[in-house]
Amino acid sequence: MIEYDKDAIVPPYITEYLREKTVHNDALLHELEAYAKENSVPIVEPETARFLSVMTEIKKPLRILEIGCAIGYSAILMSKGLADGGKITTIEYNNDMVNIARKNIGKAGLSDTITVIEADAKDYLAYIDDDEVFDIIFLDGPKAHYIYMLDDCVRLLKKGGIIISDNVLYKGMIADDNHVVRRKITIVKRLRKYIDALMEHEKLKTALLPLGDGVTVSVKI
Repeated sequence: MIEYDKDAIVPPYITEYLREKTVHNDALLHELEAYAKENSVPIVEPETARFLSVMTEIKKPLRILEIGCAIGYSAILMSKGLADGGKITTIEYNNDMVNIARKNIGKAGLSDTITVIEADAKDYLAYIDDDEVFDIIFLDGPKAHYIYMLDDCVRLLKKGGIIISDNVLYKGMIADDNHVVRRKITIVKRLRKYIDALMEHEKLKTALLPLGDGVTVSVKI
């Protein structure tokens, strides 16, 4: 068995090239990237961050829902592509991350734009009213929970809206049993089920991309 091959999705020379071409000059985001690296906090890969940035610029969403805020990196990144008056709601379960995210969002001057909710997303989503529809939903929380949140995400997504899901190929484990690490079997099974559900969903059209740790993009039709 191959042990958790970090280069299982994209060859390292391709990753290196992509990251050479996705540099940015945002000082706060650089600061958050350094903090994440130093403290082993998971944030989106650089090429995935650029993809998120481009997608929000294309869509110019009025409302974004993010599941899995961590230190606020992706929410701050996506805020740059919002339509005038646009808002982001981001859900985070970990209290320490909630406090750090709120501090970073305040530092970015975005406290009126980004709301951080401390909750378990798979439970909280059911309490969001149907009329609170979103233009983009970004899933980057616990991977084993994606499948349990799909119905609510589709319900809360505006027609023509987009669901972006990160880490769906999970270091190559999803595509090849030889890459599966035993302790990750439950996550792998649920992510495979999630991808199948996206691909077969009658209200979604989905593309599966070998970007970063694997990304799906689904549009509500």
